[in-house]
Amino acid sequence: MSLFLFLTVVQALVGAGLVAVVLMQRSEGGGLGVGGSPSGLMSARGAADFLTRATTILATLFVILSIALAAVSVSTTSGSKVDTSLDRSIPADVDPLGAPAAAPADTAAPVPAEAPANDDPLAGAVGE
Repeated sequence: MSLFLFLTVVQALVGAGLVAVVLMQRSEGGGLGVGGSPSGLMSARGAADFLTRATTILATLFVILSIALAAVSVSTTSGSKVDTSLDRSIPADVDPLGAPAAAPADTAAPVPAEAPANDDPLAGAVGE
């Protein structure tokens, strides 16, 4: 398994844990906070301290993993040899869309002679 894939899986797990810890915290409106006995580790104060510490640790891990993933992806892509040569399988005189190629300049159709100037703007109108 590659290092990039391993770090991606760990990043996903840390992200899911971070979301879960943030959702468990008590918000102003009550949120999804976990109730418990007034004494012990999971008392209101103990849970808040634990969840705050867990959020800080998971957020720090998330940022560190993000930086590590960026560094690994840059080193992976910069080290690979990419073929930048052009594909010459289609001849230059063939249109890739299947239309016939343009005729060379020396065999172009003759230009029609200009019509004599006429003052009547409707001289060449249809229907005459």
